[in-house]
Amino acid sequence: MTLKYTCKLCKRIVPEITEHHLIPKEKGGKYYPTTMLCKMCHSQIHALYSNKELAARLFSIERLKNDKSIKKYLNFIKDMPGDAVIPIKKSKKRR
Repeated sequence: MTLKYTCKLCKRIVPEITEHHLIPKEKGGKYYPTTMLCKMCHSQIHALYSNKELAARLFSIERLKNDKSIKKYLNFIKDMPGDAVIPIKKSKKRR
């Protein structure tokens, strides 16, 4: 598997990336900026935060990177290989 993309959140080199709407489409973000994230980061964001929370306060990469919950995840994943698959669990407040 070729690692050729860079995730805008974790900065790892990964085999594929996904498009993340910084403001969720259901909250009016269909035509607003997007960013490219690895599957792990994209899944983790949606496991930790509601679309309402993403639209209201976490609508940029900088804001996401500075949030306490995602910082823990980024610290954990930074040394993982780009093709690693890690189970994602919803946060207790999202269950």
